[in-house]
Amino acid sequence: MKEVGIVNRDIAAAISKQGHGDLLMVVDAGFAIPMGVEVIDISLAENKPMVIEVLAELKKFFSVEKLIMAKQTKDVSPSLFNNISVAFGDKTEVEIIDHSELKKLSREVKTVIRTGDFTAYGNVIIVSGAGPRWKVEKPG
Repeated sequence: MKEVGIVNRDIAAAISKQGHGDLLMVVDAGFAIPMGVEVIDISLAENKPMVIEVLAELKKFFSVEKLIMAKQTKDVSPSLFNNISVAFGDKTEVEIIDHSELKKLSREVKTVIRTGDFTAYGNVIIVSGAGPRWKVEKPG
């Protein structure tokens, strides 16, 4: 029985399928998930779990290159925007696009993790990175 790391077998498997540059999305309870995209629904009740809680666990086991969020998140839910922006460290790039573009881009993600978060525009696309374990003979 798995007792360490991410114990949710579907999330653990989804992370294992991610390669450099692949997209994973963590969304609020109301996000319209496109048909055909793998969904891992971990919502339990209103605000359980929260997007930021899921990101905190992902950070422990997942290399991230960039975060993509909607401009509306910054405008409507600035505290959440700020917390997500630094969830993987303050050097992680944050791209801001319109919510309609985020919805279009969500069709290209490998997996969506749906939370119970009721914070407006609480959605983030995570671009998988190559972590510090990769050896570089000559930095380019």
